[in-house]
Amino acid sequence: MWGLVPLFWPLLKPAGAIEILAHRMVWSLVVVGVALLALRRWGWIRELLGQPRKLGLIALAATVITINWGLYIWAVNAGQVVEASLGYFINPLVTIAMGVLLLKERLRPAQWAAVGTGFVAVVVLAVGYGRPPWISLILAFSFAVYGLVKKKVNIGGLESLAAETAVQFLPALAYLLWLGSRGSAHFGGEGAGHAALLAATGVVTAVPLVCFGAAAIRVPLSTLGLLQYLAPVFQFTLGVVYFHEAMPPERWAGFSLVWLALTVLTWDALRTSRRTRAEAAALRLSAATSAAGARTAESATPPATATKEAETAGATAATEATAATAPAAGPAGPRGTTRPVDAPKV
Repeated sequence: MWGLVPLFWPLLKPAGAIEILAHRMVWSLVVVGVALLALRRWGWIRELLGQPRKLGLIALAATVITINWGLYIWAVNAGQVVEASLGYFINPLVTIAMGVLLLKERLRPAQWAAVGTGFVAVVVLAVGYGRPPWISLILAFSFAVYGLVKKKVNIGGLESLAAETAVQFLPALAYLLWLGSRGSAHFGGEGAGHAALLAATGVVTAVPLVCFGAAAIRVPLSTLGLLQYLAPVFQFTLGVVYFHEAMPPERWAGFSLVWLALTVLTWDALRTSRRTRAEAAALRLSAATSAAGARTAESATPPATATKEAETAGATAATEATAATAPAAGPAGPRGTTRPVDAPKV
């Protein structure tokens, strides 16, 4: 869905990027509110209001995603789809770099190679563009921060989006009302179809973000990162094939370096994931083998209590055998004796 969304934003012209962004915020809350009402999921609101730290993180997420949304809409409508796609290509590399800088994570050699190659790619693209690819960098950093904050908030995708759009709603609505008071608003002024498309920004925004928010707390980050490559691949293809954006040799060189870095990163992630699974399976097998060996040893070696019980049973049997050789009591007296029998062997 994110890969195909560049086809949608040009349909909203002549509305500008900020007006489209404001509609996106307002209508997203409407869509999410209807979904929550249908599902009757309201209990999380009271719990969230009692956690100031989470509220602060949600406000940060709303701010960061606002920057991301607004810049992306402007880039697409300004004919910069390819550079926008580059932002999502380098997003995994930026995420890794943030892990080193902010979380003090240690990188494997392959990850260092991927990050270094990505840095070289940005330099090559900067030379090719004649400026740093600032659209790509802002999109990459903003979305990386957004993913990190979503991971820390750790609430459902629908609930998280509802909270974020609630933060955005009042400023966006105020801006739209201000545009209307000046006669500059395009909602309704371009016909019912255009108004419906502006309202549809809520659906276009909510559905993929709910999916992303739900995946962020359920899917391993390595898998999530791999799946995110699909969106920029679609965007890049649309930029070159559909929008016919220029791709001079130096731009191809920069993108090729980015793709090389992502290939190394993907290979390393898959190799590490397989190794981790193999080690975990070996540990489980070792634990199961040890437990089975312990049970076998217990069944083969009788405990001390069982030995005592066997000795007691043997003594009882000997006593009964001795009693069998004694004279039988009764009126016959001494003549009522029985022939001695051999005592059973114990």
